[in-house]
Amino acid sequence: MSDFKRLMRLKLKMKQKRPEFKRQDSHRTARIGTSWRRPFGKHSGMRIGLKHRCAVVKIGYRCPALVRNLHPSGLEDILVNNVKEISALNPETQAARIAATVGKRKRIEMIKKANELNIRILNISKQKQEELLQ
Repeated sequence: MSDFKRLMRLKLKMKQKRPEFKRQDSHRTARIGTSWRRPFGKHSGMRIGLKHRCAVVKIGYRCPALVRNLHPSGLEDILVNNVKEISALNPETQAARIAATVGKRKRIEMIKKANELNIRILNISKQKQEELLQ
């Protein structure tokens, strides 16, 4: 097994074990939400790292640097806005994600160009692509 595949599997395993990081005291009041904020406070048990407290973001939860920020398929995820940007992609290492603001006409042009260059589109399924091309 190649080193890259091993690291991708390791990334998947690490992601499965990674806890859901929640904001301190988010379970007490709904108005503050659960989005992560670093715990503050002199007597904060979460900041100190006491048992039975929510997990705190630490560097040990990061995945290996070689596969960091890659799509689970192993391709680099590139946001594209037009046909010209799709033409500049490398189909062996990069995949396209069409921006949400792109309209239907340009989206169809981009799908045609991506199929021509054998570039994978991440945010439109094959079935949906065929529907748009008809």
